[in-house]
Amino acid sequence: MKKFGIVFLVLLAIIAGIIFWLRSNLDGLVRNAMVMYGSEMTQAGVSVGNVKINAVDGEGEISDFTVGNPKGFKTSYAFKVQEFSVVIDAASLTSDVILVKKINIIAPDIIYEKGSVMTNFDAIQKNIADYLGPSDGSASGGKKLIVEKLVIRKAKAQAAASFMEGKMVTFDLPSLTMRNLGKAKGGITPGELGQIVAGALKKQLIGTISFDKLGNAAKAAAGTAGGAVDKIKNLF
Repeated sequence: MKKFGIVFLVLLAIIAGIIFWLRSNLDGLVRNAMVMYGSEMTQAGVSVGNVKINAVDGEGEISDFTVGNPKGFKTSYAFKVQEFSVVIDAASLTSDVILVKKINIIAPDIIYEKGSVMTNFDAIQKNIADYLGPSDGSASGGKKLIVEKLVIRKAKAQAAASFMEGKMVTFDLPSLTMRNLGKAKGGITPGELGQIVAGALKKQLIGTISFDKLGNAAKAAAGTAGGAVDKIKNLF
């Protein structure tokens, strides 16, 4: 019994050490995961400036988050935000499903570029889908997420295409709110969450910006005073 008690105490000490290490290194782990897996999934450079998450109350901030563009696109990024906040149920950090109470993204900059075959958001969605592979909903392993609320507000989008002479037209996007992401499935992977958010943003972009309309306006304005881009701006 005495030996059992000693072994038990040693195990407790090891577990306590792991928990302490996890909490003290949580920021770096999250940042590295976002950069590495985000870049692999999107086939675009993902960069993160800094991550600060309080492992006690679960509140955190992520700064200088940028999703670049896949190969074949000329603009420098698809999505960029100076800072956004997250609130995580701290008690769920060590479980298989992490409960994210809120993700609040304010004033992101978005560039919506039309390439020769598809837009950059089409390409990002396709790359994530290829990375995830076919799924019958039974995939397991790794951490999963349930996001109770995700908000994107005051987003600015810029449209870019070859016929726009290297210039861009800026649009405001409506606010986007999504709730209980992954709840029905008992959790989703970070890749699946990225797929959902990219799809929701693409839907907003399609509803706000029509490249066909922009292209027709550019053709109609070709050779007229003021240039095609100025004529396009006057349409909106």
